[in-house]
Amino acid sequence: MDLRAIAMGLTFAFMWSSAFTSARIIVMDASPLFSLAVRFLISGLIGVAIARALGQTWRLTPGQWRATVIFGICQNALYLGLNFVAMQWIEASLAAIIASTMPLLVALATWGLYGDRLRPLGVAGLVAGIAGVALIMGTRIGAGVDLFGVALCVIGVLALAVATLALRGATSGGNFMMVVGLQMLIGSALLFVAAPLSEEIFVNPTLRLGLAFAYTTIVPGLMATFIWVLLLNRIGAIRAATFHFLNPVFGVAVASVMLGEKLGPLDILGVAVVTLGILAVQLSRQPKPAASHQADSGKAPT
Repeated sequence: MDLRAIAMGLTFAFMWSSAFTSARIIVMDASPLFSLAVRFLISGLIGVAIARALGQTWRLTPGQWRATVIFGICQNALYLGLNFVAMQWIEASLAAIIASTMPLLVALATWGLYGDRLRPLGVAGLVAGIAGVALIMGTRIGAGVDLFGVALCVIGVLALAVATLALRGATSGGNFMMVVGLQMLIGSALLFVAAPLSEEIFVNPTLRLGLAFAYTTIVPGLMATFIWVLLLNRIGAIRAATFHFLNPVFGVAVASVMLGEKLGPLDILGVAVVTLGILAVQLSRQPKPAASHQADSGKAPT
């Protein structure tokens, strides 16, 4: 893995993790689904415009179209929509921790559905990840966390795992920015339908809302997704997915600095265990030295 790929991976992990904090700020002053629909509309139009300026086309391959539609529904409408709603009641750090279990879920799915073999290190990582999440949830439930908000995040991360598996068809055929833009427009269309049916739409115009909305739209919304797709194409899904082990740490750190969210000793221990579990799973899935890069690029990101 070259230095450019490492820099891209670190940048993606930080951007992706910071989205939970900015989302928490947004839902303080705006209805969650409506604000997310507007965000995806803006990000999607910008993405498509950039793609056209780069000479890209929306004539995608069948695999890309399938992945784009599934990704738009599962990640944007379901995963992010449910997380935005949930963060009306739970902290950004907890939402980030739950979402960070996605690599563990994908590893389980590829093991159970596709017959991918897990090395002993991977099995140990799965056990550690589950134990870490159980430790965190035990302390939060004891402290009276909103279980409905937790349930929404859990359903959301399951949808994210499906979206991640679907991306296996999106990295061949070029037109990366077009894929990014179109999947956001698909999510926007669905959320514009869901918002008036499920919530009272309101916007309280404040400076913090404007800054958080602009940041979420451009940085984690557009730039992080584009960097992720480029990283998949550069080093393959299995190697790229290793950077997900940083998400619990970055997510909790940003929420602590920006929102003043406090973590107890058991929370910190749980985050460390989950982080090490994710890292172990990803390292166990790395190709052996003799394996080719082409073999790696066909796997799903986890």
